Amino acid sequence: MEDTKKLIYLDNAATTQVDPEVFEAMKPYFCELYANPSSVYSFAGKAAKAVEGAREQIAHLINAKAREIYFTGGGSESDNWTLKSVAEQYAKKGKHIITSKIEHHAILHTAEYLEKQGYEVTYLDVDENGKISLEELEAAIRPDTILISIMAANNEIGTIQPLEEIGRIAKAHDVLFHTDAVQAFGHIPIDVERMNIDLLSASGHKIHGPKGIGILYVRKGVKISSFIHGGAQERKRRAGTHNVPGIVGMGKAASLAEERMGKTMAQETELRDYTIHRIETEIPYCRLNGDRTDRLPNNMNFCFRFVEGESLLIMLDSKGICASSGSACTSGSLDPSHVLLAIGLPHEIAHGSLRMTISESTTKEELDETVDHLKGIIERLRSMSPLYEDFIKKQAK
Repeated sequence: MEDTKKLIYLDNAATTQVDPEVFEAMKPYFCELYANPSSVYSFAGKAAKAVEGAREQIAHLINAKAREIYFTGGGSESDNWTLKSVAEQYAKKGKHIITSKIEHHAILHTAEYLEKQGYEVTYLDVDENGKISLEELEAAIRPDTILISIMAANNEIGTIQPLEEIGRIAKAHDVLFHTDAVQAFGHIPIDVERMNIDLLSASGHKIHGPKGIGILYVRKGVKISSFIHGGAQERKRRAGTHNVPGIVGMGKAASLAEERMGKTMAQETELRDYTIHRIETEIPYCRLNGDRTDRLPNNMNFCFRFVEGESLLIMLDSKGICASSGSACTSGSLDPSHVLLAIGLPHEIAHGSLRMTISESTTKEELDETVDHLKGIIERLRSMSPLYEDFIKKQAK
């Protein structure tokens, strides 16, 4: 096992390190202020106040009202809650939902579940950069359309969708607009008012907060069903004792993200573009996946021809470098990424993908070391590939 001091962590889209300030904010709610915030005595009031304070911090980040923020167990729960709840509450209006082919599986699998319940789902295509067509979106809307669910930014290729334009179209047609903002929340500016977003999913552990806590923003007036039945927590919408340390941690992480966003975006974008340039100029037969400009500041996703992604990750790991070939949620699958197939890549190229996602603590030296190792690893893997050998022979003719 490599010395952890040498670890180069480039998988921040999978999860992030908890910020020390977040950890310090959480600590009192484990052993000192441990009361259940739903209890009536004054000791519990301190925990209840902390929960409401975090709700304010999170709401402020996306220009929402505190009462529009519901705490959940994470982004996948928030996505499930949205689709199932809107389907149930608006079934009298219609049973048609619009989403895209590159959504996270928390959306896609829930949509498939709803199809089995008699709902109809339109899956929009994306272009080679991973963007939906606004014209195709508008053309897909029908009188019985009840929800448009399009992610803010893709978790694999980093492409940012035109949220404001999608929101405008949804509002014009009186259709609810939900965005899975798990990768975008706290990383890029999101304004639910300006963008006409009705529902939004986010997660704490993608912004240096703890795991196991997320939120669902629900615009006032939007009808949602209770997702977990039991107690009266979360205005009777989501029963269960509040995860007070997690809630406090996500609130603090949201506050820090808002405070640091401008500086972090500039820093990450500079390092991202520097690394992309090095890879494109120094490693032949590679392809950058995702939009070159409308992409998350911290995201790089490449396909390397004649290379198998899993072998690449194993060899990078042997050098103490953590990266991924796509979503951590599908890392056990042998199938190529549904996102890469949706942008038009053939299976054999999609299999050779590498996603590197940085944070504000990533250094230029770490990225230089990674690219240096990457060059040698890819050269070695290609030297063992009969397909690459044949390709080079044909190029030489």
